[in-house]
Amino acid sequence: MIKRNILIASAFFSFSLGFAQQYGGMWIPTELNEKEMKDLGMKISAKDIFNTQKPSIKDAVVQFNGGCTAEIISPKGLLLTNHHCGYSQIQSHSTVQNDLLSNGFWAKNSTEELANPGVTVDFIVDIKDVTKEVLEGNPYLDVATINANIQKVQSTTKTESGQKVMVRPMYYGNKYYAFVIDTFKDIRLVGAPPQSIGKFGSDTDNWVWPRHTGDFSMFRIYADKNNRPAEYSKDNVPYVPKHYLPVSIKDKKENDFTFVYGFPGRTTEYLPSIAVDKIMKDTDPARIAVRDVALKTLDEKMRADDATRIKYASKYASVANYWKKWIGEVEGLKKSNAVQKKAAYEQTLIAKNPDIKTTLDQLNQLYNEQAPYALNNAYYTETIRNAETLTLANLYSSYITAVESGKMDEKTTASFKNRLSSFYKDYSAELDAKVTAKLLALYANKTATQFLPAGFDRYKNEAQNLQTIENLSKNSVITGRSEVNGASLSADIDKAFSNPDKLIKAIKKDEMYILFNSLKDTYSKSADIQYTSLQAKIDALQKKFMAQQMETDKDRKFFPDANSTMRVTYGKIKGSSPRDAVSYDFQTHLAGVVEKYVPGDYEFDVPQKLLDLYNKKDYGVYKDKSGDVPVGFTATNHTTGGNSGSPALDAQGNLVGLNFDRQWEGTMSDINYDPRFSRNIMVDTKYILFIIDKFADSKWLIDEMKIVK
Repeated sequence: MIKRNILIASAFFSFSLGFAQQYGGMWIPTELNEKEMKDLGMKISAKDIFNTQKPSIKDAVVQFNGGCTAEIISPKGLLLTNHHCGYSQIQSHSTVQNDLLSNGFWAKNSTEELANPGVTVDFIVDIKDVTKEVLEGNPYLDVATINANIQKVQSTTKTESGQKVMVRPMYYGNKYYAFVIDTFKDIRLVGAPPQSIGKFGSDTDNWVWPRHTGDFSMFRIYADKNNRPAEYSKDNVPYVPKHYLPVSIKDKKENDFTFVYGFPGRTTEYLPSIAVDKIMKDTDPARIAVRDVALKTLDEKMRADDATRIKYASKYASVANYWKKWIGEVEGLKKSNAVQKKAAYEQTLIAKNPDIKTTLDQLNQLYNEQAPYALNNAYYTETIRNAETLTLANLYSSYITAVESGKMDEKTTASFKNRLSSFYKDYSAELDAKVTAKLLALYANKTATQFLPAGFDRYKNEAQNLQTIENLSKNSVITGRSEVNGASLSADIDKAFSNPDKLIKAIKKDEMYILFNSLKDTYSKSADIQYTSLQAKIDALQKKFMAQQMETDKDRKFFPDANSTMRVTYGKIKGSSPRDAVSYDFQTHLAGVVEKYVPGDYEFDVPQKLLDLYNKKDYGVYKDKSGDVPVGFTATNHTTGGNSGSPALDAQGNLVGLNFDRQWEGTMSDINYDPRFSRNIMVDTKYILFIIDKFADSKWLIDEMKIVK
C-alpha cells in the first residue's frame, strides 16, 4: 500500500502543475502518439491500428446503431457489444411468454439468428483533415460559408457506391475532419445472456466498482453476395471482414498496457472554470432531481408487475444511466477540485498571454447572465423528456405545425405514425400520469415564477396533482385513453388518423395538450430565446478560448473533445484508491458474483446453472492463476458514453475486454480527467467466453473465433 500511495501522490503532484493527461485523452486514430504508446508497452505500430492501405484494427471496430461501439471477432462477421447496447433489440424480441431479457437468447445456428430492422453498424473507411478546405485559412468564417464548404467536401470526396461522407468540427470549430463511412443494415441477434448476468447489479452497481456484470451481447453483420451493405434479405450472407480481433484468454497483470478503440459520445474537457462551477452547482443537480422522481415512480410499478417491467426495462435503464452518472460527476468535480484547478490553470495561461484575460472575463459575464435561463432549461427539458405524456404532446405539436404549414406529405405522415406506434408500444398512460403529476409538482416548486405559466401554482401540491393529472389523462386523446375517429391512438393508429382534420381538432381541445403548450409557450418566451442567444455568444468565445489555449500552452498535448467520432485512448490496467482508507484491486472474479447473490432479487439474482458451474468449479480454460474466472477489470483508459461496447486491446492488439462503464468516482472525466480517480470498467474476455461456452453451451460460436492462449 505504501508504494501505491506514493505513486498516487506523485501523479497528483504532476497533474496539479498542469494538464499532463497521465494516459488520458481521446485521440483521432490518424494522429496517435506512437512513441508514448510504445513507451507504455505497446508492441504493434500505429499503422496496425489505423491503415487505409491494408487491413488494420479499425476495420474490426464499428459504431453500433448510432450510439455504442462494437467489434468483429470472427471471419463470419460475428459482432460483440454490450448487453445494454443490445438491450432494446433483446427487449423487442421479448414477450411475457418468451422473456428473452430474463431467460437470455442463444441461436444454435445461423438460421436461428433474429433480424433487427433499423439497426445499423458504421465502418470508418478513412479519416481526412479538411480544415484548410472548410475554413479557407480563416477560423472565423461565417456559418453559411463554412456549411457551403462542408457540402463541397462531402460532394467531392471520392467514395464507393453506398458510402457517405461526414464532416465534423474539432476543437470547437478550429479544425474539421471528414469521415468516409460504410453503413451495414442487416444486423441479427446471435446471443445474449439473461439480464441476471448481462445486467447483474442493475442500478445499484451501475457506475461503481467492484463490478461483476457480464455486460455483453452478440450480433452478426450480413451483406449481399458481393460482401456489400444491403437491406435485410433471407438471401444475405455473413459479412466477411477485412480484419477481426483475436480474443485473448491470457492472464492480466496490473500495469499491463491496454488501449480502447471506439466512438466516445461527448466530452467538454476545455471549458472555463465558471462553466464547470455552473454544471456542478446548478444544472447537474436539477437534472438529477427530475430523474430521481421519475425513476422512483417507475421502479415501484416495475417491481410489482412483470408486463410493466418488460415494457419499461429499456427506458428505465436509459433514464437511470445518466441520473447516476451526474451524481458521480458532481461528487467527482468536488473531490478533484476541478473548479479551483481550472481557475489556477487559467491564471498560468493569462501570465503567458494577457489577451486570454479578456476572453475569460467575457465568458464569466455571459455564464452569469445565462445562469437562470440555463437552470430553467435543465428543469424544462428533463421534465418534458421524463413525463412521457408531455413528450407525446410535444410530438403532436410538431405534427400539427407541420400539417398547418403544408410540410406533412404522405411519406412523412407514415413515418410519424410509425414513430407513434413504437412509442405507444412501450407506454403506459396510467403509470405516466403518476410520473407527470409528480414532475409537474417538482417543476412548479423549483422554477422561478418568471418562467412559469400564469396560475401554475395550482400544480405545486403533488397529492392533488395525482388526481388532477389522472383525470386529464383518462379523458385525453393523446394518451390513447379517449378515442378519436372511433379508435384509440394507442390501439389503432391508422383508424385514429383516418380523418386528420377531426384528429387535429380533438388534439387541440385535449387538456393534456393544452397544459403542455402552456409550458412550452412560457418556456419559449421567457427562457429559450435568451438561453440560446447567450449560448451562441458563449460558443463563439469558447472557440476563441480553445485556440488561445492551444497557441499558448505548448507543453500540453491537446486532443479534440469527443463528438461520436472514432477515437483511441490508452493507459494501463490499474486498481484505485478513490477514498481515504479504500483501495480496489483491478480485477473481480466469479466468487464475487456469488457473494452478491440474493435469491429472487431484482438486481442480484443469479441463474441456477451459473451457481452450479461455480460450485463444481467447472471453469475449463477460462480460470486465471487464482483458480477462479475473472469477471471484470479496470484501467486508466479515458472513456465516456459511446465507448460502451468498445474493444479493450492488449499490447499486441488482441481483445482482452469489453468496455462498458466507468468507476463512479471518476465520471467527472467528461469534464476533468483526474488520473487518481478515472478508471474505465471492462468485462474480461475470459468471462465472456466462459458464459458462451460453459453457461450457454454455444461452443459453435467459440469455434468461429481465434482464441489466443
